[in-house]
Amino acid sequence: MAKLEIITAPDPRLKQTCRPVERVDDAVRRLMDDMLETMYLATGIGLAAPQVGVLLRVIVVDVSKEGRESSPLKMANPKVVWRSDGLVRYEEGCLSVPDNFGEVERPERVRVGYLDRDGAAREDEFDGVLATCVQHEIDHLDGVLFVDHLSALKRNIIIRRLQKARRIKAAAE
Repeated sequence: MAKLEIITAPDPRLKQTCRPVERVDDAVRRLMDDMLETMYLATGIGLAAPQVGVLLRVIVVDVSKEGRESSPLKMANPKVVWRSDGLVRYEEGCLSVPDNFGEVERPERVRVGYLDRDGAAREDEFDGVLATCVQHEIDHLDGVLFVDHLSALKRNIIIRRLQKARRIKAAAE
């Protein structure tokens, strides 16, 4: 496995729509494994392929609490097929929008169809923080960041902060 570079906003690749995985082969499995390792090293709970510069519909998620056995999900072509009417608000963050957070309202429960690591078609229902995380990562596959769910004012403040950090980093190199 290999640690991948996580790209940060406002990188234009994060705003692109990803193409479907034609079949889950060794290359896709390797991508899933590398993404999961990268996510763990960055202390994240979810990661989408475009966040590592790969424009494929692949996500990994693990919301296990520290000290508990991990239960990672590796999904190709995930698609929400049902949403609950009930909504819930969570403060979300993102490895591609470092050190910034915002409250986002999403369906409390979702059912998602996807291909697992072995290429088998699955459909699972998620709730709570797992449902929020899966929806957040699926958003990435359509070029949507959590900040796109915030008010224009909050979103612009966060984007300007990220642009400033990028300029400072570039000047230091």
